[in-house]
Amino acid sequence: MNVKIYTTTTCPFCRMEKEYLDAAGIKYENIYVDEDQAAAQELINTSHQLGVPFTVVTKDDGSKENILGFDKTRLKELFHLS
Repeated sequence: MNVKIYTTTTCPFCRMEKEYLDAAGIKYENIYVDEDQAAAQELINTSHQLGVPFTVVTKDDGSKENILGFDKTRLKELFHLS
């Protein structure tokens, strides 16, 4: 799986999600939309909004799962965490 998280430098929920994934050993690409205008536009194109954290999980079969906000329950399901 490939994981991208669109975040801002000041978002507490973004920080919580990254800490959660770090503790679970999940690797991800962190994209700061408040420091990169092109990344902000990519977020808008992908999600049609600017809310963060916004996580895009690309599964091994190529399908994508988009998660708006720090949804611990959904992350547990996707990554089979307890």
